[in-house]
Amino acid sequence: MRKKNLAYVLLADGFEEAEALVPFDMLKRGGAEVFTVSIGQERARTGSHGIKVVTDQTLADGLAADYDLLVLPGGPGTENLRDSEAVRAEILKAAAAGKLIGAICAAPSVLGGMGLLNGRKATCFPGYEEYFQGVTLTDDSVVEDGNFVTAIGAGASYEFGLKLVEKLTDKANADDVRRRIFLR
Repeated sequence: MRKKNLAYVLLADGFEEAEALVPFDMLKRGGAEVFTVSIGQERARTGSHGIKVVTDQTLADGLAADYDLLVLPGGPGTENLRDSEAVRAEILKAAAAGKLIGAICAAPSVLGGMGLLNGRKATCFPGYEEYFQGVTLTDDSVVEDGNFVTAIGAGASYEFGLKLVEKLTDKANADDVRRRIFLR
């Protein structure tokens, strides 16, 4: 069966807009089916800079079992991701199934705090190191290790998005997206 390249971007109030919407855009340009998902009861979420996004669905609506990628944007909303039992359950389910999981800025701390990055390399926004026991942290913009892709912050949003496109499809497709948006 052909891979659907189905991706979900989880949004909690306080999400960093660039870290959510730039990867969303890169994935769309790369041909993925991408949906925004509110972790709360309501579909409307407000980003860290006051930009409101009406998501495609809520986490309570349920995610398709055969999705390929789960994306966690950072920002002050990371605490909302970390504190949500439903989010943690979905992350554990995705990790157990070997699905691709991307996290940027502060959001890799959710994965690190859950022990999912133990024995791996990762990156995160400086100041969140306490959540990474047994993890080799780097200051690289984007780090790929197995089915996890982590990125350091908003400035890495394009590279993060393109790495997710590459992992979901292939490098040629990611390079084509890069060329089409004139990212050098």
